[in-house]
Amino acid sequence: MTGTQQQAKISFQKVRRVYDVGQGTFEALGGVDLDIADGEFVTVVGPSGCGKSTLMNICAGLETASSGTVTVDGVKVSGPSPQRGVIFQQYALFPWLTVRRNVEFGLRLANISRAERRERAEHFVDLVGLSGFIDAYPRTLSGGMKQRCAIARAYAVNPSILLMDEPFGALDALTRVSLQDQLLQTWSADRRTVMFITHDVDEAVYLARRVVVMGKQPGRIVDIIDVDLPYPRTEEVRLSPEFAQLRGDVWRAVYHQPPAEAQSRRHTA
Repeated sequence: MTGTQQQAKISFQKVRRVYDVGQGTFEALGGVDLDIADGEFVTVVGPSGCGKSTLMNICAGLETASSGTVTVDGVKVSGPSPQRGVIFQQYALFPWLTVRRNVEFGLRLANISRAERRERAEHFVDLVGLSGFIDAYPRTLSGGMKQRCAIARAYAVNPSILLMDEPFGALDALTRVSLQDQLLQTWSADRRTVMFITHDVDEAVYLARRVVVMGKQPGRIVDIIDVDLPYPRTEEVRLSPEFAQLRGDVWRAVYHQPPAEAQSRRHTA
């Protein structure tokens, strides 16, 4: 199930993930096929336990598929890579480092010169609106500011792909909307490939070109919905009848799924 005619940047091919549980097994992913085009913004939404995060972790190289493959630019993923920046809901900042030093961290590991590290850090800290806090420590920052720092750190190493696992899930509604807009502004400027995991239907529709809807038992794709709304996304877009229609389509796909057995019969009929 690809949903796009463009050259795939990321390709999931029959990806299964099975865990040993006690004396039995649990199938978290049941053979996922998905292509994501270069420069595309895709959101993945579905009920709790459907394998959204597992799918992203396999793409990040943090987990291994039980069978099937994930490729990036045609090369099989076999572990983490600076090419794939990962941003989690938990900010994962180093509390003993300032905003600047947190953003520079990956650059230091890559042996980037001090002058270039400083230049890149200042650029991306400014890009996410934290230039006034560049020498602050994480304990002095709000949740939204910490997440913006984490986003700047991911961008600083210049990944071609951003993998984001519910990055705004722990934030208040106003901060969440602000960061959604900021993320889209940044994406519009450089068109990196984004795979964004969320449990929020409004967020999934507002951000994406395509919304991938997953079901569980086992984790699988049950629908892919094209979002034919213009960029830049604005408050007018969010309040439009077209947005409401798409939101309803995704909501029904997420919350009115047939049992796995019925879904399987539908696809094989």
